[in-house]
Amino acid sequence: MDMIMKRSELAQATGCNLETVRYYENIGVMPPPRRSENGYRVYEEEDRKRLNFVMRGRELGFNLEEIKGLLALLDTDSVTCAEVYTRTENHLTSVRQKIRALKKLEKVLAETASKCTGTDAPECPVIDALAGEMPG
Repeated sequence: MDMIMKRSELAQATGCNLETVRYYENIGVMPPPRRSENGYRVYEEEDRKRLNFVMRGRELGFNLEEIKGLLALLDTDSVTCAEVYTRTENHLTSVRQKIRALKKLEKVLAETASKCTGTDAPECPVIDALAGEMPG
């Protein structure tokens, strides 16, 4: 027999915020829970596994639309390793682009910060850079 949980117990079992569980239900990432005889929303082991899948996907940087797409494959039993691989490769390309952009950002910030004296002088290269005036 599956373990039956209330929403708060599901949240605690997965480490997910209670409001996040509600949100995932509202946007269709989590299915609507069934109700017990006394009207409580009840969750089972499959719900816990699904929520863990969603949370792990978020940790890996997949957005909710990407996760919905993966879940749709699982829900229709049409999942293939090739399809998941393609989606993962697309996500990896996006992650690598973000890393390159962050490295450029890091370089600009480091160069700008290195020009800052840290004194009480009113001139500040960081403020100038933020204001769009790159010091010469």
